[in-house]
Amino acid sequence: MHYKVILRILGILLMIFSISMLPPLAISYLYADGAELAFIAGFLITLLTGFLIWIPVYRVKQDLRTRDGFLITVLFWAVLGLFGAFPFMLTEFPHLTFVDAVFESLSGLTTTGATVITGIDYLPKSILFYRQQLQWLGGMGIIVLAVAILPMLGIGGMQLYRAETPGPVKDSKLTPRITETAKALWYIYLSLTIACALGYWLAGMDLFDAVSHSFSTVAIGGFSTHDASIGYFDSVAIELICIFFMTISAVNFGLHFLAWRQRSIFHYMKDPEFKFYLTTLGGIILIALTALVVTETYAPIESLRKASFMVVSIATTTGFATADFAHWPVMLPFLLFVAAFAGGCAGSTGGGMKVIRVLLILKQGYREIQRLVHPNAIIPVKLGKKPISDKVLEAVWGFFSVYMIVFVIMLILLLATGLDQVTAWSAVGAALNNLGPGLGEVSAHYGDLNEPAKWVLCFAMLLGRLEVFTLLVLFTPIFWKR
Repeated sequence: MHYKVILRILGILLMIFSISMLPPLAISYLYADGAELAFIAGFLITLLTGFLIWIPVYRVKQDLRTRDGFLITVLFWAVLGLFGAFPFMLTEFPHLTFVDAVFESLSGLTTTGATVITGIDYLPKSILFYRQQLQWLGGMGIIVLAVAILPMLGIGGMQLYRAETPGPVKDSKLTPRITETAKALWYIYLSLTIACALGYWLAGMDLFDAVSHSFSTVAIGGFSTHDASIGYFDSVAIELICIFFMTISAVNFGLHFLAWRQRSIFHYMKDPEFKFYLTTLGGIILIALTALVVTETYAPIESLRKASFMVVSIATTTGFATADFAHWPVMLPFLLFVAAFAGGCAGSTGGGMKVIRVLLILKQGYREIQRLVHPNAIIPVKLGKKPISDKVLEAVWGFFSVYMIVFVIMLILLLATGLDQVTAWSAVGAALNNLGPGLGEVSAHYGDLNEPAKWVLCFAMLLGRLEVFTLLVLFTPIFWKR
């Protein structure tokens, strides 16, 4: 383990992250909202800490190993969550406690969207912008940016890319060089953000809200500048724009790259994961629409509007709201919440287990049924026309098993803190899937939870953002052996 080069990288990344506090500082001065000192202090603390970590080892230059990449990734997200909490603690409003500030910071950076803050409409503009910016950076920006910059500093970045990129296949690159891959993903991410902001602005949002919500939409985050979320605007146009960008942001960015490079969209419908993703969304929308109409919860047109938005928002793990789905009739709250376990596609900003894993599990299950009828037959599992190796299938099943075990352990821990079953179950699911809104006591916010429960959920958010194994591998003895 190259600890000196790890410290050097961590110091550099902290200094880079400190810059993220300058835009909110400028907004604080612009709106004279009184939060200037909090961002100045946060900037200086983060910058100086990064500098003090970097200066003793700044001459160290070594190639990173895979294990180094895992440790840097986990340390960076954990440390960033801690340092990102300073503005929340140092402002007069909301002036959060340490645990609440870390919770809010990690929720933003991991694009979970769970909040402990109430009265969001009355927050300083700079704090509102900072929350949205945290989600935008967390969505894809931080690691991609770091991977693009670090090679220029003489540090290899492929290990970071492999440790951070979601999905069962981690070695595929869009371009021959990792720097070019990172830049390609960054440009696509930035372009989607700008297009989303323009769409919101043209649909009636003011510029501040348009930019802020574009950050959390493309990041599949769900933070809003209003307590009522997207429902605050009560606009069909805004909701349609939001649905569109939530849907495409939860799609594998590799497909977006091909669309940009080939100037074609036909390859989307050739991708098995994309087709399964759209089919699943459409099916759940149809079920939700039917249930809302039959139970006369809303008028038919309003039912279509509410069902379409909330299904896409929850299933993609964004977490925006135009209705309180937790109080919808019959099985709908449970159905929508379970849909978030699949989440977005691999290589997207969405959370959850990823659609590709769910698809492979279903195909593997169907193959086992076929083997009961034809026990001697050789039946490959295929995605499209390509057979999937048993190694990948074993990895998927291993991930699913560990995911469920971690879920149960954390559920037991939350129940031990005194939470009721519905609140505990949905809080763990919302944190681990990076969803945000839950059921029971956490359907609106997480501010009323006890401190031990919040720390458990902070760990769950990190697990979900790093796809479980990246974090858990650090707790195994074999990782630390030479």
